[in-house]
Amino acid sequence: MRDNGPVDRRSFLGLAAGGTWVASASERTLPVIDTHIHLFDTRRPQGVPFPPKNHPVLYQPALPARYRGIAAPLGITGAIVVECSPWLEDNQWVLDAAEKDTIIVGAVGNLDPAAPEFPRQLERFHRNPLYRGIRYGNLWNRNLGAALSQPEFIAGMKLLAQAGLGLDSANPDRALIDGLLRLTDRVPDLRVIVDHLLRIDPSEADLRALAERPRVWVKVSQVLRRVDGRVPLDVDFYRPRLDEVFGIFGPDRVLYGSDWPNSDQWASYPQVLNVVSAYFKAKGPEIAEKYFWRNSIRAYRWARREPGQPQAA
Repeated sequence: MRDNGPVDRRSFLGLAAGGTWVASASERTLPVIDTHIHLFDTRRPQGVPFPPKNHPVLYQPALPARYRGIAAPLGITGAIVVECSPWLEDNQWVLDAAEKDTIIVGAVGNLDPAAPEFPRQLERFHRNPLYRGIRYGNLWNRNLGAALSQPEFIAGMKLLAQAGLGLDSANPDRALIDGLLRLTDRVPDLRVIVDHLLRIDPSEADLRALAERPRVWVKVSQVLRRVDGRVPLDVDFYRPRLDEVFGIFGPDRVLYGSDWPNSDQWASYPQVLNVVSAYFKAKGPEIAEKYFWRNSIRAYRWARREPGQPQAA
């Protein structure tokens, strides 16, 4: 896809599914920070924990240069890498990969807060300013509800909060939402980012209770779904769930996340982006700006690495 330069709000938010991006130099630009992408290299001698070798779409290298080639022409100016491996040294592998390309503004790693080695491991990776937190939830045979009964786990979460780092949840369900409520009661200073919330149907009461926690953000990610063998690309199909999440969490607590390259299983990157773009266009430029980049600074406290990336006033 040809790079048309900076993308203005009207053209960016009004893109038709699968259409062409057209920028107007006469209008202000809207930078975009993608808060949920994954990196891995299937060519490594030791292989990768994810994706599986037999996956027809995902099993190919997903590296910053490939992501930049897809995302930068669409106006994406930065991205947060979220772990997709339980291997300790893959925390370092992601940081090394991110260091080589300034489109990556942060990385969320994988550590076990209950492990005796957690304080030392956290100190090691936190030395790198790109390290923005860890991920924990329904992934890699972990269970947040069970972990909450371990004093070591709570101590680790408090240490994470004291370091100014955040917690990304993984693959939410009702039990995980309940666990996040209990965790934020016990560690109220911890910043929590909930991924893929639109993929589940939790109780409205639990969501509203979670929204009362001022340090909780949610990603409007993994929005698309396959229905009767096809993936609808019309925003109206997804509007009821989008309205529900936006209505509960409001404009200051929602984040853009593509889930690339997982998103390739449902549609192309421009098509995935267009559904949420069309929705937030109706909210006006101020709310769209919060969703696409301003809220990400508060949630992740990332620092820009190149001039085109935005920064809070």
